[in-house]
Amino acid sequence: MRTSFKLHLAVLALGVAVPTAAFALEAGTREVPAKEIAVPAAGVSPQEQALIGAPLSPIWNEHPKDAAAWKALIKTRADQIIQTLPGLREKFAVKSEQVTIAGVNCYILTPDNIPDENRDRLLVHVHGGGYVFAPAEAATREAILMAGFGKFKVISIDYRMPPDFPYPAAMDDAMAVWKEVVKTNDPKKMAIFGTSTGGGMTLAMVLRAKTEGLPLPAATAPGTPWSDMTKTGDTFFTNDKVDNILVSNDGWLGDAAKLYANGHDLRDPQLSPVYGDFSGFPPTILTSGTRDLFLSNTVRVHRKLRQAGVVADLHVFEGQSHAQYAGDPDAPETKEHFGELTAFFDKYLAK
Repeated sequence: MRTSFKLHLAVLALGVAVPTAAFALEAGTREVPAKEIAVPAAGVSPQEQALIGAPLSPIWNEHPKDAAAWKALIKTRADQIIQTLPGLREKFAVKSEQVTIAGVNCYILTPDNIPDENRDRLLVHVHGGGYVFAPAEAATREAILMAGFGKFKVISIDYRMPPDFPYPAAMDDAMAVWKEVVKTNDPKKMAIFGTSTGGGMTLAMVLRAKTEGLPLPAATAPGTPWSDMTKTGDTFFTNDKVDNILVSNDGWLGDAAKLYANGHDLRDPQLSPVYGDFSGFPPTILTSGTRDLFLSNTVRVHRKLRQAGVVADLHVFEGQSHAQYAGDPDAPETKEHFGELTAFFDKYLAK
């Protein structure tokens, strides 16, 4: 590549015409040398630096061979999360109640003190985890943080997942809950939010609600959404092995996409909502980080929303890998992130 570039310069010096298309094609792919990337310090808290500097996720390159292997990996991760939840609920003074809504298992997260302006407001949460991880109570971690920081009542949906329940089970469950709760709650006082898979589902829920003529929420907050399952987008490549959470689409993540899709076209907007029609969407706040494998997923959604004339805010944290804005409950960045969501919801949800 370097030799070709020198040759190109030499030919230019001789005044010989060079087919620009051929040269552009040759220069179209970057060859990046191996390098070390230091943990950023400027404007990044020590707590967040610890997350950014952590080793790559130990399970990123797991490739479960069958349903039993998937279930074992899912259970191991869920057990780890569930152990942390009692302390997290106590820390943020949030009560959890398991309920069934429209036949779907859900959890209602209620902070001890709800301000008057939030009394009639309700947030609907769809959790992350690649459509495979965080079943049952493990689904509620982000909802606890949102209820605690924002002082909102939150319904977290424990939607069905693979390997037993592939697409469209998760979306069917989420929409069943949405249809039910809007019967007794004003959608102008409601928002849908979630991170990663939950971010993709948030977008897909609005697309489906539009198609089915259902009320739309007053606002949405898709955090680093899995908006494209096709490994399309610059940061699937530039942040490959840089993101220490997802690490690479070539690990369990790509397998989970195929497992969930169950033979359906990955470009279907219900699987990859970035390919949907965003006209008429409610105001939306998106969040990512500069090392996030899904940064391009997030940026592309933001641009499409803006092109559709939708109010859309984009927040990108320095140095963060996938969803690290919620990785440490004590990090200033976590408080800042949920503070941004709270302010956004307060602006666009009716009182």
